[in-house]
Amino acid sequence: MVDVTSLINSVKGDVITPDHPDYDSAIARWAKNAERKAGVVVCVKNAEDVARCIAFAKANNLPIAIRGGGHNAAGASSSDGGLVIDLHQHLRQVRVDVEKKLGYVGGGAVWKDVDVEAIKYGLATVGGTVNHTGVGGLTLGGGYGWLSGRHGLTIDNLVQVTIVTADGSVLTANETENTDLFWAVRGGGGNFGVVTEFVYKLHPQRKTVFAGFIAFTPDKLEKLVEVTKKWWDNVKADDEAMIQAVGAPHGRPVVAACLFYNGSEEEGRANFKEFYDLGPVKDDAKEIPYEELNSLHGHSVDHGKCFYLKGVCYKYPDVNSIAEVLEKSQEISKRGDFTTGMMFEYFPLGKANAVPISATAFRRELGSNLLTLITWEGFPEKTEEARNVASELIDIVMKGPGALTKSQQGYTNYGHDIDFPPEYSLAAPTVDHAAQKSEAAFASNYPRLQAIKKKYDPANIFNRWFPITPA
Repeated sequence: MVDVTSLINSVKGDVITPDHPDYDSAIARWAKNAERKAGVVVCVKNAEDVARCIAFAKANNLPIAIRGGGHNAAGASSSDGGLVIDLHQHLRQVRVDVEKKLGYVGGGAVWKDVDVEAIKYGLATVGGTVNHTGVGGLTLGGGYGWLSGRHGLTIDNLVQVTIVTADGSVLTANETENTDLFWAVRGGGGNFGVVTEFVYKLHPQRKTVFAGFIAFTPDKLEKLVEVTKKWWDNVKADDEAMIQAVGAPHGRPVVAACLFYNGSEEEGRANFKEFYDLGPVKDDAKEIPYEELNSLHGHSVDHGKCFYLKGVCYKYPDVNSIAEVLEKSQEISKRGDFTTGMMFEYFPLGKANAVPISATAFRRELGSNLLTLITWEGFPEKTEEARNVASELIDIVMKGPGALTKSQQGYTNYGHDIDFPPEYSLAAPTVDHAAQKSEAAFASNYPRLQAIKKKYDPANIFNRWFPITPA
């Protein structure tokens, strides 16, 4: 065990080792299978603490992980035997500048913190679809959300970051300062340093919206797909939806739509009239406070379960593929204890794809996101089995006419295969499969990311999420 005396004496934050009473909670994560036995966790209080943690880790050859919201199912915010820089405990403040319509957000905040504070002033920004997701992870990975149709990606609304780089420098990055770094963090993940503060553009937002789930029996699938296609062909910036095919252990498969309309209930029901004309067997959609929008999926993705996520892209839904997915989901539910879900996102992409591919590190997609989510209780060692289950379902969709090619990687925030073995250290080379996935994930932007990586992190100490090999 590394002697942490010097670390305790140099930082203002809390230093937590395995013998500390708060250790178990310090290494707890959203996904149980993403938890790792850290050598030391430091709950930092400022950027200077982060710099001292980086120096300590380098001096002691400890791998580094950054914990913001702790919402990565592959363990990107955890480190087996390494040093975890925890931003969540003390750096989750949110300050709103109403006059300038800017939100100053601590690197450890979750989206609930932002949603609740900003809407007090009738303001909001693009912030994902689950409110206990970390601000940092979602932003650095691009950021789709319910407001993407109107305002683009989260990174399209990012104005500035404060970031601590590998040499301990505390830098401001924006459109005029450290512009290369600002380009890289908009989609390049945590590969370039530790972001202690994000600054976002905020937009006027009504305080209530129409949103919620409506469910259908499987025999309505064909008509639901037809209605969805018709609606999608005429979609507006203020209406979005997710179509979900869900299979549960010892239960019947369910087809549901999570609807969103940035307006009143009357307007929302009129907008989705053809969905309602199909005769849903359950209707939970209603006018709700805006800050509750990103809590709609919360009950199904609570902390403490095991999760496996995989994302691909698609052009349009195919009824035969979805029907086969439902059948396979039922088969899977009978042979084990997994809950399977496939979520077809319908977020208007015009605003996001109007930004040139080269403008940010994020690789703009031409298709929509399809998230496969596998959930189970306990037994983290079943992750490999869950990965195989997800592959079975994805393979079905990828054979359909609405799919994009497999070589076109999905949304990086849904790509949770990246992880490292416990023996990984600063001296170890980047594992081949991770490097290959990173190159595919960033496509034409990868060479520029490699050059920036060489400038700011030549030793590749930040390597937990789609690691970029320095040029």
